[in-house]
Formats: sequence, C-alpha cells, structure tokens
Amino acid sequence: MTDTSRTPRGLAGAGTENDAASRIMVALDYGSASEAEALLSALKGIPCYMKVGMQLYFAEGPSFVERLKRDGYRVFVDLKMHDIPNTVKGGARSLAVVGADMINVHAAGGKKMMEAALEGAASANSAGHERPLVIAVTQLTSTDAVTMNEEIGIPGSVEDAVIRYARLAKEAGLDGVVSSPWEAAKVKEACGASFVTVTPGIRPAGTSVDDQARIMTPAQALGGGSDYMVIGRPITAQPDPRAAMAQILKELNHL
Repeated sequence: MTDTSRTPRGLAGAGTENDAASRIMVALDYGSASEAEALLSALKGIPCYMKVGMQLYFAEGPSFVERLKRDGYRVFVDLKMHDIPNTVKGGARSLAVVGADMINVHAAGGKKMMEAALEGAASANSAGHERPLVIAVTQLTSTDAVTMNEEIGIPGSVEDAVIRYARLAKEAGLDGVVSSPWEAAKVKEACGASFVTVTPGIRPAGTSVDDQARIMTPAQALGGGSDYMVIGRPITAQPDPRAAMAQILKELNHL
C-alpha cells in the first residue's frame, strides 16, 4: 500500500523558500565526491533533495549517501533498477539500509519486479530503517516518439506508454513514478492526487535544453502536477549555483 503520510502537498499558497526548496531535487551528476564538494558547499542550508545517480554512486558507493544524510539532506538514489525480482528486492533493501529516502526501478521490469522492490525496501524496517519512497521510471525524458516506436519497439504515443506504466506501478503498490513534466497531470488523473510525480526535464526559462526532449520551466512543471522537480545543469553548471537556485525559488514563490 502506498504510504500517503509522506506524499508531498502542492506549493500553491505556501509561499516560503523552504516549501519550494523541498520540491527541488538537485542532480549530483559528478564523477567523484570531491567534484561535488563545491556545489554542496554553495547550497549549504537550502533544504532541497540531493539526487545521486549512477555515475556518483558507482564511484563513491553507499558512504556518500550516508554522508549526505549526516549533512541533513534527503536523498534520492537514482539507479533505475531493472533485473529479476529477487535481485531487485535485495538491491532495494540495501539502499533502504543505507538511508535513501527515495529509490527507483524501471516499470518495464513488470509488476512482480516492482512488488519485489517494495518488499525489499520495506524489509529494512526490521533493521530500524524507514522505508524509502519507491517509484518507477516510465519513459526517460530523452525519449521521443520516434525512439520509442522505432528503436525500443513500443507502439503508440509516449504519453500512452507513460500512463500504462504508471497504472502498473500503482497496482504494484509503488508510491509514484518518474515521468516528464508533460505527463504529470495525466499521471495524477489516472492514479490519484497522492501518487507521487518526480519530473526531470526541468529547464528554467532562457537555459539550454541540453539532451532533454520533453521539458518545462519549474513554474510550468509545478502548475502541471509535478511533486518533485529534478534540476541538474541549470544549477550545477552555473558559475554561482546558489544564485541560480535562488532565482528558481523566487520564481516558484511568486506563483
């Protein structure tokens, strides 16, 4: 069953920097802890999520997640697990024991695999660890219809595929999904307001779209149903990351 006690509320009407910051996940796309240090120092005291992906996790391992937790951050460990159910179950337990607040799997792995991930994450309770939110990746934000249809071999529209996977994730008991901000509202319609939406592909107005295909500004994403917005290079690649974050928070707090 989905743990709705940790489901985020919308920001509308909240109007504080902390409310907005708590919905931002900063993508720590670095190859080592030393490379991430300058950013962590620049953003110190801002209560945002930190997202640790494959590159940094594979380089530094669980100790870096534990370090972020000691520093007071919530952490999304973004490894997109996709394997046989028993293997994913073990991986989910390991990440829960490390202290991850959120983990993810690929919905394409199927319902049994997603159920196993949830079971593994919940089993860490016996060791005194709170179960992290478990979410599923639907379609990557770099995937367009041509790629999905002709290369991956999934027919139909990207939106249809996202909603199908979101419904499957909900049936498996997961807390939510990763989708582009363009599908967030449809996910809410299909799966309910408490079903968590995590949306990469967030680009503040005037910044480069980089390798993303389905993007929105932070304000557009928030208005479109995003609960958590993953933002990387528009913060991490800027000369003054704290100023870049402040500008995003200012935009959100004027909604």
